[in-house]
Amino acid sequence: TLALQGISFRVQAANDASINTLEIVPSGLQTDNSTITQKIDGLVTGAEVADLNADGSPEIYVYVNSAGSGSYGSVVAYAANRKKSLSQIFLPPPDDNRQAARGYMGHDEFAVVENTFVRRFPIYRDGDVTAKPSGRMRQLQYKLRPGEAGWVLKLDRVVEY
Repeated sequence: TLALQGISFRVQAANDASINTLEIVPSGLQTDNSTITQKIDGLVTGAEVADLNADGSPEIYVYVNSAGSGSYGSVVAYAANRKKSLSQIFLPPPDDNRQAARGYMGHDEFAVVENTFVRRFPIYRDGDVTAKPSGRMRQLQYKLRPGEAGWVLKLDRVVEY
């Protein structure tokens, strides 16, 4: 259970197969505290609560890594709308940006760092095998922005180290 600004989120997943059921149970919302249940491809590897856009209402970020050698990452995320109900947050895949996608082959790590959402992964060069990347690390930094039907994590910066 994670809490911030009077809103809490209970996150549950059995993590007993390559396809699992994720359950997010919010509490403290003024209008709708309905449980969110969805199938996920992989295992939950972590979760964080934050207020990236500093609007006084928190978001929940659940990190998922797929089974298999690529361990491709995804995020299930929701924002509390004025502490009343939840709307989904969309994280675009790295291949939506040519610079970000070059050398991407999974092994994602996620974190909330101050007011930024971060995705990190090793960079693979031509000829690298899945278990042995020979490049550096790439970090994609996102800002939370309003979208058409919810929220979007918009790529803000690409850093390599």
